[in-house]
Amino acid sequence: MNTEQIKDFGECFIDGIQIITIIGEIEGHEESSGSSKATKYEHLLPMLAAFDETCDIKGILFIINTIGGDVSCGLALAEMISGLKTPTASFIIGDSHSIGVPLAVATDFSCIVPTATMILHPVRMNGMILGAPQSYDQFQKIQDRIVEFIVRKREITRERVEELMMNTSMFAKDLGTLLVGEQAVKEGLVDTVGTLSDVMEYLKKQREV
Repeated sequence: MNTEQIKDFGECFIDGIQIITIIGEIEGHEESSGSSKATKYEHLLPMLAAFDETCDIKGILFIINTIGGDVSCGLALAEMISGLKTPTASFIIGDSHSIGVPLAVATDFSCIVPTATMILHPVRMNGMILGAPQSYDQFQKIQDRIVEFIVRKREITRERVEELMMNTSMFAKDLGTLLVGEQAVKEGLVDTVGTLSDVMEYLKKQREV
């Protein structure tokens, strides 16, 4: 096991399975503050391309604990994961919020621990925004892309995803829905509640196929 790879990129290779962590904030075109833990998508994209062409790698496991982050870059990363020919699995151990939802559902198989959470909410942006119809149209188009991806990957309808995103009854100062463990499975976003051994067992079975 290469400890430097774990330290620098949060990834390691064990028994034919490449393990990658997606943690903290999904960093986009701008760098996160120095005090924030971040997953740099510009590191993961070429790494994934290389891993998908490496004969020794029989499966890729994504361990997820993210608060979300850059929508455009997170969705690009989700599309990259979705297009891999190597068997993939996601394991949600803490949070998979906001753009973390598409990342979690992008894999062939997904598992969540009982106490982990997923949050779906409308697209939001920081900074100054022009109060014009074009701004709201842009928000809607970005949100439509996210919804389309989730629906394409999982057994959940567009109407249900939008209903969860626009829920007004759960948060005092925000819209959206928080799903804990089994709730995410019941909504069709995650395949099962389980442990690391369940995810590894899935990938090892795919390796034998």
